[in-house]
This record gives sequence, C-alpha cells and structure tokens, in this order.
Amino acid sequence: MEPTDEFEETERLTLEPAPPSGPQTLDIRFTGSGSEYFRIWIVNLLLTLVTLTLYLPFARARRMAYFQNNTLVGGDPLGFHADPWKMFRGYLLVLVLGVSYSAVSNFMPTLSWVALLVFALLWPALWRASLQFRLRNTSWRGVRLAFVGDLKSAYLAMLPFFIPALALALLVPDMSDPEVVSEEAAQQAAITVGLVVLGFMVLVPWLWARIKAYQHGGYAFAQERTGFTAGAKRFYGLSIKIAGVSLLVLMGLGTLMGVLFGALVSLGMASLGDLVNPGEGAGMLFMVGAGAVIAMVYVLWPLIVGSYMTSRFQNLLWSNTRSPRIRFTSQLRLAPLMRVNIVNWLLIALTLGLYWPFAKVRSARIRLEAMSVQVEGDVDRWVSDSLQQPAGVIGDAAGDFFGIDMGL
Repeated sequence: MEPTDEFEETERLTLEPAPPSGPQTLDIRFTGSGSEYFRIWIVNLLLTLVTLTLYLPFARARRMAYFQNNTLVGGDPLGFHADPWKMFRGYLLVLVLGVSYSAVSNFMPTLSWVALLVFALLWPALWRASLQFRLRNTSWRGVRLAFVGDLKSAYLAMLPFFIPALALALLVPDMSDPEVVSEEAAQQAAITVGLVVLGFMVLVPWLWARIKAYQHGGYAFAQERTGFTAGAKRFYGLSIKIAGVSLLVLMGLGTLMGVLFGALVSLGMASLGDLVNPGEGAGMLFMVGAGAVIAMVYVLWPLIVGSYMTSRFQNLLWSNTRSPRIRFTSQLRLAPLMRVNIVNWLLIALTLGLYWPFAKVRSARIRLEAMSVQVEGDVDRWVSDSLQQPAGVIGDAAGDFFGIDMGL
C-alpha cells in the first residue's frame, strides 16, 4: 500500500529531534594518562637529542596530537591534522632567523638594531601564520576551526612590544669595551635603560591586553567568530593583584628570616654584628639560614604566585571569549591548582625529572576540566551546515601566510 502524504510528514517529524529550547553547556574532559604520555615523551626526548633538535617539530606534533585527541568537548574529541613536515619548515625558518640575529649582534653590534628591525617586521606575520596553522589543523566533530584575524591587526597588536628593544638598541651606546666608555656615557646609558625598563613594565598589561584581544578575537568555528570583551583595565587590575600576592610572599619570607635571626640572638648564637660580619662563628649559621630562606623564594614564588597568575589569567581570558552563540567559561581555582603544582614539583625533584610527563598530564587535566562551553541553538545543525559549505568557508578561508607552524 502506498503511504499517504500525512504518514510521510508524521514520520519525518518523529525522526528529527527537537532543537534545544535554551542554552546547553558542553563540559570539557581530558582522558590522557601519565603512563601513555610518558612513552611519547621519552621517545621524543631521545630522538630530539640524537638528531640535535631537528626532530623537535615532529615531537611537538606528536605531543599536540596526543593532548588534543584526549580533549573531549561535549563528549567528542578534538582532532589534530597538522603535517609535521610543514612544522619542520617553520622550525628551520625560526632557527635561521635566530642564528642570523645572533650573528649580527655579536659580530656587527652597531647594526644590531637593523637585525632587530627586520625581526620585528617579520614576527607579527609569522605569529599570525602560526595561529592560522594551529586552528586550521584542529577540528571538532569533523569541522575545522579557523583563525580569521587580519594581518594589519597583527602588526598593530605585536609591534609595540618591540619598541623598548629598538629604543635600547638605538639610544644605549656600545658598552662592549668598558675602557673606552666615559663615566658620563655610562651614567646616561644606565638612566636610559632604567627609563625604558620602567616604561615597559608600566605598559606590559596594556600590551598584553592588545595581543590577547587580537588572538582571542580571531577564533572561528562553523559560522561563529569569537570576540574578546576584557579591556586593558582588567589586565592592569590583575597585574596589581599579582604584585600584591608577590609582595605578601616576600613579606612572609622576610618575616621568617626575622624570626630565624631573632631566635639565634635570643639563644646567644648570633648578634647584630653578625649582620655586618657574617663570616665568623654564629654569623655563618645565620647566613646559611638566610640562604635557605632565599632558596625557598625560588621554590615558593612559582608555586604560589605562579599558580595564582595561571588561574586568574586563564579565567580572565576564557571567560571573556565569546561569539553570538558560543560562550566559554573558566573557573580554575587557586587551591586545587596549587596542590597539583606542589605534588608535581616534589615528584619531579624526587624522580630527577622522570615525573615530568605525568605532571604535564595532571596540569592539563585540571586546567581543561575547569572550562566549559555554553552554546545557543542546535550544535548538530551548525556542524551539518558547515560540512555542506565549501572547505574554504569552514577552515581555509583565512588562508595561510606561509602554510607553516612557527611554534609560537
């Protein structure tokens, strides 16, 4: 019996799932394991050493493929499709640029500013090419991601970073031969360096905000392009908080040194004179203790300040990256991240570095699983529509400046 039109319409409506009525949240999970990544890491390390670092881009491709293939967004893994030979070409280009700059700086120091200028003019284009390469070779549900930031904006974002270096190269006289440098010239050079460094430190949050606005404002998936909503004010606020945490850590360690010295004085094992002449008797004991406290600065600073900076910076970047129908959220908390970092560094020290790949996996898991993606509409329909578009619309429309990865 021939089916009626009414029956066909009823069947079609039954098979097609109803689109989500509201926003849906896609969790991010990381399924990699330390033992699996250890085997990749040890092979990469050995081949990189044997080939005098020429295997480095291939090692990087294997590492990126492992981490992306084990990152699940809404239950579906990311894909990695990069050609390692293109990454090798990029590595050789960066190697040639680095060696050329080093050679000019060492053998023709008066022309070092020319080498730096060439480097600055090339770097934004290479950085953009790297972002395009990375995103175009990443997929989700069979659809390639893309980076669609334009070249002019890349220069506007990146070039201010080179101004302090150019200022130092042009304004500071050649100090390679101290015997022919006058005292006045040395003082002028010191003042110039101090002013440039101070100005650079003041401008770092603004510069960083420009770079991240360009980077996070150029991601594209299907017909969605992200924007970045945090301005320079948020970066200055975060920088002030990081400086405050750093100051608290230093004050805590300074207090510890004071308590140590006070205990030695109260026990009659040291005196105030030992601060002036620490090489005798109990003064040496104090100096050993002070050395231990200073060593703690090198250990605790990255554990406390580094963890704080990592968590807050990730939350600032991804919670302000969104498109009309996609919104990222990051809620990376300080205490769990610090616990992971403490255990990682302790086990890395005890195993003489062999725990490193396990530490990378643990860090990746806590950072990735702190994030989620909220989408509006039917994601399956976006993917279906994108797969029906020409390939250039999906991932290759932005082109590739060099078709290589610079490892940036």
